[in-house]
Amino acid sequence: MKNNRVCEILGIEYPIIQGAMAWIADGSLAGGVSKAGGLGIIAGGGMPLDNLRREIKIAKEIAGDKPFGVNLMLMMGNVEQQIDICIEEGVRVVTTGAGNPGVHMKKLKGANIKVVPVVASVALAKRMERIGADAVIAEGLEGGGHIGEITTMALTPQVVEAVEIPVILAGGIGGGKQFLAAYALGAEGIQVGTKFLVAEECNVHDNYKEAIIKAKDRSTVSTGTFTGHPVRVIKNKLAKEMMNLEKAGASVEEIEKFGVGKLKLAAVDGDVKEGSVMAGQVASMVRKKETALEIILSLINDLEIEKQRLIDYLA
Repeated sequence: MKNNRVCEILGIEYPIIQGAMAWIADGSLAGGVSKAGGLGIIAGGGMPLDNLRREIKIAKEIAGDKPFGVNLMLMMGNVEQQIDICIEEGVRVVTTGAGNPGVHMKKLKGANIKVVPVVASVALAKRMERIGADAVIAEGLEGGGHIGEITTMALTPQVVEAVEIPVILAGGIGGGKQFLAAYALGAEGIQVGTKFLVAEECNVHDNYKEAIIKAKDRSTVSTGTFTGHPVRVIKNKLAKEMMNLEKAGASVEEIEKFGVGKLKLAAVDGDVKEGSVMAGQVASMVRKKETALEIILSLINDLEIEKQRLIDYLA
């Protein structure tokens, strides 16, 4: 897309970044999204080093010379070694979460890697700009998985006004209407997670995909809010039990222990009742399985339709 800083900085055709979803976003999905013209992301957080290298090679094979990225959770003990692997394998983009990438910035920049942190507040966005981030992903609470406390609509324009680097909107993107809204809010790109859960290249369990396709507008809930680490999931037996624990006054430790292993249970084993089915509030707008290319082109085509509709309305 012409005159789009996100595309120029990341070397991609469309300003669409695939969300990093733990236990889900592997080399197959990342490679497929990048091959289709977006930026695929491998969820590296907590991934064993050999696994990370393998998934990077898979993405390379699929994407060819097109860039893809790796998401690093900075609180993980092996993040330094993960960075070394990204450098050795020629990864061109790293997105970060769960910490400040400042201590790693010199090494990443020295390897010509673009660094794009995920932020949930204006203060954090400004800090990331100061340490040399190339762009930031402003993630609102409408998104799936781990979320912040501010809505996408409220957070994005405030971050845009606070920094000079490009802002990528995340949370609540289900189609062309939200894509156009992202531009209206000042963002220069979007990050999409929930729609890519049902991509043919996504290796998440089919039960997980069906749970997304069957979702309604009120199917997701936010759990673990009082722990300081809220998570948006499809409402199921696990979510109800989690919320009951919160109401009963369970400790943070009890709740966190109860949630251990539940994402893998859903994503890998396919238990969508006892497992954690992370998804955004736009899950009800995801109605069928498609290829990554079909998802990206539908977003772009819908965006053009909505742009023309707005032009006609304002004429």
